[in-house]
Amino acid sequence: MRRPIGAAAGPGRVSEVASSARAGQRRLLKHALATATVMSLLASGCMTVHGELAVLPGAKKSEAAQALADFTEAYNKADKAYDPGLDAGRVTGALGAINQAGLKARSITNPQGNDRHQPLELTDAKFLIPKKAGWPRWFVADTDSNRDKDDGPGDNRWVLVFVRNGADQLWEAAYLAILTPDEIPEFKTDKDGHVEPVPADGGSPAVAPGDMSTEYASYLKSGEPAHFAPGPHTDEWRDIREKNAKLPGLTIQYIDQPLDTGDFAPLALATKDGGALVFFAIRYFDRQTAARGYTPKVSADVKALMTGEVRDTLTKEWVSSQAALVKPDGAGSDQVNVVSRLQGVTGAEGS
Repeated sequence: MRRPIGAAAGPGRVSEVASSARAGQRRLLKHALATATVMSLLASGCMTVHGELAVLPGAKKSEAAQALADFTEAYNKADKAYDPGLDAGRVTGALGAINQAGLKARSITNPQGNDRHQPLELTDAKFLIPKKAGWPRWFVADTDSNRDKDDGPGDNRWVLVFVRNGADQLWEAAYLAILTPDEIPEFKTDKDGHVEPVPADGGSPAVAPGDMSTEYASYLKSGEPAHFAPGPHTDEWRDIREKNAKLPGLTIQYIDQPLDTGDFAPLALATKDGGALVFFAIRYFDRQTAARGYTPKVSADVKALMTGEVRDTLTKEWVSSQAALVKPDGAGSDQVNVVSRLQGVTGAEGS
C-alpha cells in the first residue's frame, strides 16, 4: 500500500535513513579534514610525499644561488672580524671544521680583527643539482673566485658542496675544492639537465664513494691500496711525511683516520665516462716528539687551540678535505686521482 504523503515511516525505515545520513556525514567530515590537512601542509611548506620517497631536485637554481650568496656574505663578515660565530650557521662538515678552528685561533691571536681582509667574490656560478629522495639534499656550486688570475696557470675554480638536512635547516657549505678548469670533468645529466649523484655503495666508479675515506687513510699509512695516482696529495705527501719522520732532534708520527659520517659523509657526482667526482674527508694527527733538551716549536695559531703544556711532545689534530676523480670500474691503474686537498689544524695538545 502506498504511504500517504506526510505519513510517518515505520521503525525499520527510520533506522535505514538515519544510518545513511550518518554515513554521509562521516564521508563529508573525512573529506573536509583531509582537504584542510593538505591545505595546511602546503601553506607551511612541510608536505611529505610518500615518506620522502619522491625523487626530487635537491634545490631550485634560485635557491642554490641564494645559498651561495648567503654563504659568501657570512664568510666575509666572519673573515673580517675573525669571529667564527658570524658564519657558523653557513658551514658544516670538513669545511666547517677547518673554517671554525681557523677563525677561533685568529680571534685569539688577532682580537682586533683582520686588517688585511679582502672581500671574497664568487661569480660565474654553475649549479650542479642532483635529484634524490629524502634528506640530506645537496648541490654543487662551480664558481670563479677573485682569489686567482683568470688567465694562465694561476686560473682556478672554487667548487663548493652545499648540504641541507631538513626543510627547517639552512644550506651549509660542507666541502670546498679548488680546481683548475681542466680538472672539472663533464658530468652525466638527465633530460632535465640535472646531474646524477653516486650513492655511497655505487659500483660504477672503480672505488665506491663510501670507501674513499677509509682507503685514503690506509694509503697514507701503508701505500695500500695502490690504486691512487701519483701526485702532490698521494705519493708526494707520503714522501714529505717520511722525511719529516727523520728530522734532526725531532720525530713526527702520523695517525690517519676515516671521517665519513654525518655531515662528513662523502658526496659524489657521476661523470660522463662512468666514473665520479668524489668529495670526502679524513682526520689525522701528527705527533712531534723532541729529543732530550729540545722543545717542539708551537706557532701562535696552534697555541691558540692547544690544551696542556708542551714539554717534549706536541700533538696536532687535523681535518683534511679532498676531491678525487675516480675512473670507471674496470680501469687497470691510477683509478683514483686526488685533485684537491684542503686541510687545517682543529686542535692541539701539549705534553
